[in-house]
Amino acid sequence: MKKGLIGIIVVIAVMAILGMWYVNTNNTLVNMKGQATKQWANVESSYQRRSDLIGNLVKTVQGAADFEKGTLTAVIEARAKATSTTIDANNLTPEKMAAFQDAQSGLTGALSKLMVVVERYPELKANQNFLDLQSQLEGTENRINVERNRFNDLAGEYNIKIAQIPTNIIASIANFDAMSLFSANAGAENAPDVNFDFK
Repeated sequence: MKKGLIGIIVVIAVMAILGMWYVNTNNTLVNMKGQATKQWANVESSYQRRSDLIGNLVKTVQGAADFEKGTLTAVIEARAKATSTTIDANNLTPEKMAAFQDAQSGLTGALSKLMVVVERYPELKANQNFLDLQSQLEGTENRINVERNRFNDLAGEYNIKIAQIPTNIIASIANFDAMSLFSANAGAENAPDVNFDFK
């Protein structure tokens, strides 16, 4: 009779330990994913700030009567595409992340071209409003990079945790999927072509 009671106590103790381990591991993963998701919101907020600044920048540049409309149109279209391409932080698939990065890169490229073209317009280069917006955009681009790196750090730690043994068992049971990370754009390893021919 005593052996049976001891056996039951041992089984209950093992189940309690496994239950506590499951709860603790699950809560750790929830916290880690929550931190990465919150950081994703910071990334999106930084991109939104850039989009808002670009809208003001375009309005300022449009004031230059003979400014190249094709360049402005490219920026406006790229901005529209970038703001319409959003993804849910809980569904960061590699395909969705690539589409998001592509849209943001398109806007970055159009904006870079706009800044190069502005060099030909002394009245814009002397416009204090334009200079302030340009400075804010530079700061925002730096902020975007910081926020993306922080997201990659948090999501990367989460991805490592859900892949480790024995945590991967809980991750599989509770459906904790890996989060996609920001990566360099295709061709980023190549030096850009620089062309100063404005003719």
